Parts: sequence; C-alpha cells; structure tokens
Amino acid sequence: MPPMWRACRWRCGDPRRDSVAEGAKQWIDLADASSLAEGKGRSVEANGRRFALFHVGGAFHAIDDHCPHRGAPLGAGWVENGEVFCPLHGWAFDVATGACSTRPDRPVKYYPTKVEDGRVWMAME
Repeated sequence: MPPMWRACRWRCGDPRRDSVAEGAKQWIDLADASSLAEGKGRSVEANGRRFALFHVGGAFHAIDDHCPHRGAPLGAGWVENGEVFCPLHGWAFDVATGACSTRPDRPVKYYPTKVEDGRVWMAME
C-alpha cells in the first residue's frame, strides 16, 4: 500500500474499500456491526454527510441524522418500539422507514442496509 494511502486510511478509512458501486446503488461502509448494541443508535459520517444508524430487531437501519423540526441529531435520540425519538423535542421516527409518527408530513430519508463480513453497508442512489 502506498504511504499516502496508509495515512489516509488512518484518517478516513481504506479508499479502496469504503464504497462499492452495485447497479444504480453505491454501497457505503458505515460501521463494524459489532460496534452497535441491539436497541441502540448512533450518528455516523460517510461521504461528507451524517446518518443515524440503528440496530433494532436484529436488523440495521440508516436514516438521515437530522430531525426536520430543528435539525437535532437523531443518532443521539432514544430508541423505543422501533422508533427513534428526537433528543430535542421528542419527534418520533420509524427507524425502518423514516416515517414520522409525530408529523406524518415530515419524514426523514431511509437508506437500505446490509451486513457483509461483519460490516454494515448503506445504499445510496
């Protein structure tokens, strides 16, 4: 591996592995699957954007990390019954669809995920 790649990998991940194109989707490497406990969520950064990643019901889910109400990070919210609650004002979002039960007209974008080789990947179109 060239020295400059080693330095970049230390800061931002392996440039040869962090994303893979598959059909019309680009799969982005988000996290080690073992780093997120069941029933928990967290904010992650990929491709210069922030996403909220959740491990709920044995599956991983990714949505945009900002609440449409005030922009609070949804990855910092609490998870209950398959919904994440905004840490600022409590708006509720379904982690599996991005639908907002508090304000149905204000969903957040949901991104498909998959787990391969112990890594969580997220699809972007």
